[in-house]
Amino acid sequence: MATAPPSLRTTVGNLCLGSAPDSWGVWFPEDEQQVPYTRFLDELVLAGYAWLELGPYGYLPTDPQRLKGELDARGLKVSGGTAFGALHRPEAWDEMLAHVRRVAALTAAAGAHHLVFIPPMYRDEKTGAFTESPELTAGQWAGSGRAADRLGRLLLEEYDVRLVVHPHADSHIQTQAEIERLLNGTDSRYTNLCLDTGHVAYGGGDNLDLIRRFGERVGYVHIKQMDPQVLAQVAAEDLSFGEAVRRGVCVSPPAGVPKPADVVAELARLEAELFVIVEQDLYPCAPEVPLPIAVSTREHLAGCGLSGTRRPNFDR
Repeated sequence: MATAPPSLRTTVGNLCLGSAPDSWGVWFPEDEQQVPYTRFLDELVLAGYAWLELGPYGYLPTDPQRLKGELDARGLKVSGGTAFGALHRPEAWDEMLAHVRRVAALTAAAGAHHLVFIPPMYRDEKTGAFTESPELTAGQWAGSGRAADRLGRLLLEEYDVRLVVHPHADSHIQTQAEIERLLNGTDSRYTNLCLDTGHVAYGGGDNLDLIRRFGERVGYVHIKQMDPQVLAQVAAEDLSFGEAVRRGVCVSPPAGVPKPADVVAELARLEAELFVIVEQDLYPCAPEVPLPIAVSTREHLAGCGLSGTRRPNFDR
């Protein structure tokens, strides 16, 4: 069994660091190009992390007792769950809700209180082909806001889990204008933001501006960086996100944008206590690639004053 290195004790007071299966090249519940979950958990400990997000439902054990046993054996704790669904498709509500309920139940059983909700991409993850229009109608935007609040209220009342919507490349919530439209069209009691610094940068947004103007809506954070040169290729060649990842758009700090130190400093000014979860989209990657990256990333973020040594006391 993996043994954790000595924990770093320097922390930014309101922030707690963790990581996710995404940083080990995991995008799907099952895929032959992904490492087994036991290797992910072992290497997470070796890299010095104590907190993890669950990742795609079905990658880690979905039986609460089995999951607890795997985590307890390694001294790991859960920051939140991850669900996927389309808020703009009312005809898919029942199917989406059934999936979200499964994730929320597992998240709550693991003692976590956040559900990261990721909208679907309008381009195929593997082929890059467009699967629907990249633009929502005014009616779809209004419906998305209502659906988000309906879902957020249900999660809070039935599972004590808070909904945080995650902007994503090649999705309808990608640009800063789209992020702001979602926040302005929803109720802060039920719908808030998972600020993914890399996806905001991918969509041309300004992370620091979002934190300063919408800090009260930031309920959870994914921290990652994007390579400006690959971003330029995305714009020039109309690349899909999958192709951008294959070209190495996600990079390790201190490379890329935004600068982690700037993000951490701005988040540290907020009153809320937040999980800051490391993500570096690596799918697909060789099995030996993620661990050294995870170690160097943790060390860099520790140098910014950010580590994961305690459980935040969340009030939202």
